Amino acid sequence: MSTDPTGKGLLLKADAIADTFREEIVQALKPLPNPPKLVGILATSAEPSRFYAEFTKKQCESLGFNFVLKEIGAALDPESGEGYGVEEAIMEANEDDTVDGIMVYYPIFGNQQDHYLQQVVSPLKDVEGLHFAFHYNLYHNIRYIKPTSLLAQPKIPSAEEIPVAIKDQPPPGTVKSILPCTPLAIVKCLEHAGVYNRILPYGDRAYGRVVTVINRSEVVGRPLAALLANDGARVFSVDIDSIQEYTKRPSSSTTQNRFNRHHVAHPSHLTLEECLAISDVVISAVPSTNYKVKTEFLRQGCVCLNIASEKNFEKDVRDKASIYLPSVGKVTIMMLLRNL
Repeated sequence: MSTDPTGKGLLLKADAIADTFREEIVQALKPLPNPPKLVGILATSAEPSRFYAEFTKKQCESLGFNFVLKEIGAALDPESGEGYGVEEAIMEANEDDTVDGIMVYYPIFGNQQDHYLQQVVSPLKDVEGLHFAFHYNLYHNIRYIKPTSLLAQPKIPSAEEIPVAIKDQPPPGTVKSILPCTPLAIVKCLEHAGVYNRILPYGDRAYGRVVTVINRSEVVGRPLAALLANDGARVFSVDIDSIQEYTKRPSSSTTQNRFNRHHVAHPSHLTLEECLAISDVVISAVPSTNYKVKTEFLRQGCVCLNIASEKNFEKDVRDKASIYLPSVGKVTIMMLLRNL
């Protein structure tokens, strides 16, 4: 991290945050008789996907994981077509008992067909947290599960059926439900930046914070907004055609025994400019070279995170932001390996 002698906000790099989890992962690997095996499936010729695959391979090898990159379709031969054979490759990895985790490099076909492929990956091997079983738990604020529940049909659990953490640790017989890598990485970055208040009870440590998340994609934007709201924040979820406000469902005698306390979405009548003016944190994930969050609209002293591959903030963002994090990619890969 670095400061500017002219008084600009802190430029926070992802490296230092990733390193804290690197050590945690190293310690978790030590007692295992064999390193976990991760299969990466590359079925597209897109350069960003190949770059991510090579980066994953490098990180796995440096930490001692067994990583196998399976290149198929357009990754091997452009004439075979984008995504050729990808579903079969996923099913083979599902059935291979030597494989502990599966990741697929998206996008391949587009949102709907890629979403289908995400459900083909077994939830027992999904390290990216993209399977419906994990999204269901995320949106319902179910943090701990019995592993066997991943093979059962989803149902609405009563409040009494939901495991509760004991000093932030999973209750006996349960594990943490896997969370999508990028939203989880962002939460860890916000914890590192002091946005989360550790004095407050676990599950409410973002209480009192106002956050704007720009882009409501199903991979990053919406699950991130839900995660932050489930941790107590007031969240504005901004998309191209609407703004929604996410807040945690209040406890009441009529709902507490049927629904777990979790976020709900309300339509918002605020403009983006009005949301930014009251936000402690601004997170942008717009995949466009032209989109920029205007510095003049930011609240003085806010925390800004850029999640898109392109820079969504103007060059003078640190004139207003107290902390600016331009990328979370290195933390995201640590979350993937942590999930594994």
